[in-house]
Amino acid sequence: MFFEFRNDVVGIFAIALLLLNLWALLDAVLRPAQAFHAADKQTKKAWLWILGLALGVQVLLPGGLFMIIGIVAILVYLLDVRPALVQVTRRR
Repeated sequence: MFFEFRNDVVGIFAIALLLLNLWALLDAVLRPAQAFHAADKQTKKAWLWILGLALGVQVLLPGGLFMIIGIVAILVYLLDVRPALVQVTRRR
């Protein structure tokens, strides 16, 4: 019974992480390329590659060091890059 609960929690965590990655990737796709430059961040193309590779690793190689690196990349985008892009593209 404990292992079933643990597997359910891990499954929910994996789905939530996948949705978070998809949201970050979609957000990066929808932001204008000039905003990345104006916010002094990596280019849009670089972030699309980073987030796309993180998504691929999540789907193809769940678990392990590469997945941890992907999680860090997603968190950097959502906690550092996205707020800077929002500030740059905010309508006044």
